[in-house]
Amino acid sequence: MNRNKFKKIIAVIIFIAGTFYAQAQNPPHPNGGGAPGSGNTVVGGQQGGAPVGSGDLILLVLALAYAGRKINKRKEEAATER
Repeated sequence: MNRNKFKKIIAVIIFIAGTFYAQAQNPPHPNGGGAPGSGNTVVGGQQGGAPVGSGDLILLVLALAYAGRKINKRKEEAATER
């Protein structure tokens, strides 16, 4: 395996692993958490926060499908050149 290919593989692995550890922050409480009469509730319901992890799997599947298509296309082009 040549050095450039190895570097690309390591970079992709680090990028994908890094996305799984990225988390969004919860939004701030209304009025600094001191809303009169309503208590200290999270904005947007009980969970709060942005759904960051829900799109990771979709992005990974689409990227793998695209890469597979490109590899298959190159193999077909190489076979027709022979």
